[in-house]
Amino acid sequence: MHTHDSDNTATMNQMIFKIGLPVETVSVYLLCCSLADAGKRITTENLLEIWNGTKEALTESLRNLEARNVVVRIISDGHEKNVYRLSAGCEWKK
Repeated sequence: MHTHDSDNTATMNQMIFKIGLPVETVSVYLLCCSLADAGKRITTENLLEIWNGTKEALTESLRNLEARNVVVRIISDGHEKNVYRLSAGCEWKK
């Protein structure tokens, strides 16, 4: 069962628009939030199913999000199949 920490609000943090990330990277973040809100795992595979850009652009955007600690890779099989979790806004590197 998927639950949020305190209530049923969406996981998206408005701060994503204020930390100077490229538009594509913000779009990937929003897709990650969408998956989380739907109770689905944030995986490379699930993101590729809904991402309308290139695989390379998705990979680069995930790298940007990881660098800012917006998402954390929790499982990886090397490079192709990764599982992520969203970090709380207070954990982000601005």
